[in-house]
Amino acid sequence: MMYATQRPESRGATLDVKLQAPNGTNVTIKGKQGFDGVTNGSIEGKHTLKPQGTHSRSSSPQPRRFIQSMQFVASLPSSLRTELFLFAFGAPDGRGSRDTVGLTLRHASGVTITQGWTTSSLLDTKVELAEAIAPGVKVDLQNLWNPSKANSAAQKINLAFKNPNVHSRAFINYANGNGNIDAVVDVVAGHEGFLVGGEAAYDVQKAAITRYGLGLAYATPAYTASLHGMQNLSIIAASYYQKVNSSVEVGAKAGYDVQAQKASGLELASKYKLDPLSFAKVKVNDRGIAALAYSTKLNAGTTIGLGLSLDTQKLNEAGHKIGTSLTFEG
Repeated sequence: MMYATQRPESRGATLDVKLQAPNGTNVTIKGKQGFDGVTNGSIEGKHTLKPQGTHSRSSSPQPRRFIQSMQFVASLPSSLRTELFLFAFGAPDGRGSRDTVGLTLRHASGVTITQGWTTSSLLDTKVELAEAIAPGVKVDLQNLWNPSKANSAAQKINLAFKNPNVHSRAFINYANGNGNIDAVVDVVAGHEGFLVGGEAAYDVQKAAITRYGLGLAYATPAYTASLHGMQNLSIIAASYYQKVNSSVEVGAKAGYDVQAQKASGLELASKYKLDPLSFAKVKVNDRGIAALAYSTKLNAGTTIGLGLSLDTQKLNEAGHKIGTSLTFEG
């Protein structure tokens, strides 16, 4: 008698733990085991500093005919979101008087600092300045460094601008290893549901645009249709999304390779809300790969997810994938 053996399906799992300290610091711990069996993890702390430069007027009795302290606060133009704080202080010291005059600019918004670490020894430090320069402007300063690898440091500056009609972003990267600087800029403008946008990447060392793309879309609360030209307009992708009702959502995406003159992919997907705490998803592509997912909230701080990927053309063969995820929030 002969027995047929089969390699078991690939399995993957993720674990997320999200906590908040009494001082407002958010801590996120992540662990992941990939389908290749490799396990990695990361820990990240994120803290938003409160506005600095608070002051109070002294209520202690003042000597007669002597001004011990005075202060003046004036709000600058709203675009600066900053207050001007001018103060003067004087006090006798036995040999005359000791006087101090100061001027302080106090930002109305705080600063967010994020520090991350992964099991591959990568240190990720980020400082976020939200609306510190002007309304709608956000600046992120990021430093990546692996102490175990020489010349592994890299710096990034991310800029974003947002208003009701225009969203724009710029990502500037600097690598210490080769000294190269590259940048990616994208802009989206919209009016009454119509959207038009573009993206371009520039390499300073090569002094050339390395990629570009364009996009058009029309969006309403019930549905969205879009057309994208990617990879220097060599790939054209069209997508459609519709919210059928409060429980059902559907979507489709198709691509066309201009150079090869053939279709590059077709996907159909749907999401069904089972109840206020649970939902299921299904996605099928033109290669016969079907993906199923289920997520439910067990309680206020625990969410579990299950996923399955099947090759419908090779159901009797190995290679199917099973995944689980568990998220804790507190």
